[in-house]
Amino acid sequence: MISERHDLRVLVASQPIDFRCGINRLVSLVTQALGADAYGGDLFVFRSRRRDRLKMIHFDGSGMVLTTKWLEDHRFFWPPVDGGVVTLSGAQYAALLSGLDWTKLEVKAVRRPTLSG
Repeated sequence: MISERHDLRVLVASQPIDFRCGINRLVSLVTQALGADAYGGDLFVFRSRRRDRLKMIHFDGSGMVLTTKWLEDHRFFWPPVDGGVVTLSGAQYAALLSGLDWTKLEVKAVRRPTLSG
């Protein structure tokens, strides 16, 4: 189960993958192509060439979780294909999974309280 933590980083690979890739190949892509730690607790989202499918991997502390989603009636909104990675906020991630245009959501920086002496 992928829990929505306040500190969960969601990283979307903009380059489409071969959707036949299994969990081992996706972990390898995270390490080699994205230069990230697949076991660091972040959520990694991959798109297929068809824009109606995605795969996600996430290490939950006890094992690697692989999730696949296909939209029936429409397509996901993806970042431009430039070979990079895009970081999403929790709200943007929820919109992406729902098939909504997550780029229209405004992300506001969260101010942390300061200690006054």
